[in-house]
Amino acid sequence: MTYRWLALGVLAIAAFASAQQEGPMQTQALVTLDAKAPQPLTLNNLSVKVNRHEAKLSSVAPVTAKGTQVALLIDDGLRSSVGRQISDIKSFITSLPAGAEIFVGYMQNGRVVPAQDFTTDHAAAAANIRLPLSGAGISASPYFCLSDFVKNWPGGSSAEGTMLTAKARFVIMLTNGVDPYNGSVSPLNQTSPYVDAAIADAQRGGVAVYSIYYGDSGYRGQAASFSGQNYLQNVADATGGRAYFQGLGSPVSLLPFFKQFTKSLSESYVASFDAPGTSKLVDLKFETTLKSTKLQAAQMVRPGTRIAGPAQASSRE
Repeated sequence: MTYRWLALGVLAIAAFASAQQEGPMQTQALVTLDAKAPQPLTLNNLSVKVNRHEAKLSSVAPVTAKGTQVALLIDDGLRSSVGRQISDIKSFITSLPAGAEIFVGYMQNGRVVPAQDFTTDHAAAAANIRLPLSGAGISASPYFCLSDFVKNWPGGSSAEGTMLTAKARFVIMLTNGVDPYNGSVSPLNQTSPYVDAAIADAQRGGVAVYSIYYGDSGYRGQAASFSGQNYLQNVADATGGRAYFQGLGSPVSLLPFFKQFTKSLSESYVASFDAPGTSKLVDLKFETTLKSTKLQAAQMVRPGTRIAGPAQASSRE
C-alpha cells in the first residue's frame, strides 16, 4: 500500500512539473542590425523561429539610451602597451548616449573587480580608468570572469532571484580571449567547456557580448592570437554580439571598434515573442525581409527572458 501511494506521489509530481512547462512564455531577445544603410525593424519585416518553428512576434521596439546598460570588462593581464589606448577608452565612455549606464571592471582571478558601478555619469566612469596590472594570466580565464559577471549582474536581481531592472544588457570585453585552462592554444584544440559555459550563461541572461582583441602579457605568438580570436568570435556569434580584431596583432587604435560598437547600440531592438514553457535554453533564429541587411541575435534564449521595461515594449510598425 505504501509503495502504491509513493508511486502515485511521484506521478503527481511529474504531472505537475510537466504542466508547469506547458504553454507559451512571453520572451524577449536583442536583435541588432548589420547594414550600411539600416532601416527600422518592424513586425512587418522581422520573423523569428523558436526551436525551428515559426513563433508569433508581439512587438519590436528600438533600444533606448535610458534602457541600455554597457559593461566594459578590461583584462588586467593586457600588455602594458595598452596604456597608449587609455585616451581612446575614456573617449568611448564619455561619448556614450546620455542616459546609457556604463560599468567599468577589471578581470582578475576569475571574477570582475569593479572600478565603477553602473552609472550615467560618464565623466566619472572615465576618470576611473587605470592601467592594467599586466600580470601574465591574472584574469585566470576571461571566460570565468564573463560567466561570473553575467550570472551576478550588478543590481540585476534580488536575493529571491526576481528581476529588479529590465534593460538591454551589453558587454564589451578588452582581452586576448585565450583560455589558459583549455590546455593548449593549438588550432587543433579549439573546444573549451569554459567558453561554452560562458556562452550559455550570457544567453540565459539575455546579454550580447562584444569584444576587442588585445595582446596579453603572457601568451604570445600567432597560435595564441588565433585561439583567442576564435573563442571571442564564437562567443559573439552565439550571443548576438561582435568580435573586433585587426589581424593577429593588437590594434593601433581602439576608437574605430568603439565607434562600431556604439553604432550597434543605436541599431538594436527588443523583440517580444512566445517561447515554450521550459527552463532550458531554446534555439532562436531571426530573419528579415529588409534588403542588404544582416541580423545579430543570440542563437539560444531562455524562455521568459525579459529585456525591456514597459516603456520599450510597444510595437513599431
